[in-house]
Amino acid sequence: MKVLIVLTSHDQLGNTGRKTGFWLEELAAPYYAFKDAGAQIVLASPKGGQPPLDPKSDEPDSQTEATRRFKADAEAQAQLAATVRLDSVAQADFDTVFYPGGHGPLWDLAEDRHSIALIESFIAASKPVALVCHAPGVLRHVRNADGRPLVEGKEVTGFTNSEEAAVQLTDIVPFLVEDELKAKGGKFTRGDDWASYVVRDGLLITGQNPGSSAEAATALMAQLRAA
Repeated sequence: MKVLIVLTSHDQLGNTGRKTGFWLEELAAPYYAFKDAGAQIVLASPKGGQPPLDPKSDEPDSQTEATRRFKADAEAQAQLAATVRLDSVAQADFDTVFYPGGHGPLWDLAEDRHSIALIESFIAASKPVALVCHAPGVLRHVRNADGRPLVEGKEVTGFTNSEEAAVQLTDIVPFLVEDELKAKGGKFTRGDDWASYVVRDGLLITGQNPGSSAEAATALMAQLRAA
């Protein structure tokens, strides 16, 4: 089993002067869900090399067993420092793709033509796609073969408007994940703020927030085994 994980290369939180990037827990928990199941993992990002880590995800309150394991894992750290360029990967080489969140993807991956085409190719090949937290926003321009938005008519979730308000970034982000998924015709559902909540609709798996990352990865693995 071969899994592609796509991370953001964007490190600026709008015009605030503050840093953003990927959210550590949303990489670490899925990484070990896949690795411990024997999967081969490739990390990719638009620019390649070391992707930016959202500094808030590295604060003590955000640490989990998975993040601590990841930070102490020399092999994982070396892999993270040398992500491959997104435009160099092909759907045919992988069984599935997973997108961690963090605010970064809203700026780069949501508009990245390689990312858009990659997700479309996974769906066209009947391979499952999973995205968590802000990463479901990456689907905003992804379309089905008939030209309709991928999320149209599908049950989806992602970082909610109330969670964005809680971190006081509603007016900073380029778009709100919940609003955008609804605007594209998605049937947006949600759990409580910060509680794990995952939705699967066909080949598409989405998770609401950082706490949903492990469950989203588990759901993805289950779907791969059932295929």
